[in-house]
Amino acid sequence: MNYLIVFLGAGIGGAGRHGINVLAARISSNGFPLGTLAINVTGCLTMGLLAGFFAFRGHLPQELRLLLTTGVLGGFTTFSAFALDSALLWERGNLGLALAYVLASVILSLCAIAAGLFLARVAWVSLP
Repeated sequence: MNYLIVFLGAGIGGAGRHGINVLAARISSNGFPLGTLAINVTGCLTMGLLAGFFAFRGHLPQELRLLLTTGVLGGFTTFSAFALDSALLWERGNLGLALAYVLASVILSLCAIAAGLFLARVAWVSLP
């Protein structure tokens, strides 16, 4: 049942992400990823609000947490989960670990994108 809850929430979040990207493309024509920036910032704000709410209202059902965080926000932006994980490490006093996580996530993700693009070019450019 939990998988269905996450699945439904992710659909809602993904549709919201698409809508914001479409709207941002109409507003901004200079190539700046305004939609992605707006999604990441609002997703992080929402994740912080939800995490705080759930921390102080712990009696709420786990299904609601899954629907809103893993589902809706997971479909909307995974950056919010990254930011929450980083903030929790920081708040727990693991400053070095938080910094290592942030740096590793950003650097490895950028390297992975570059590697994926390179491999795609090699694979698809050589095809007839």
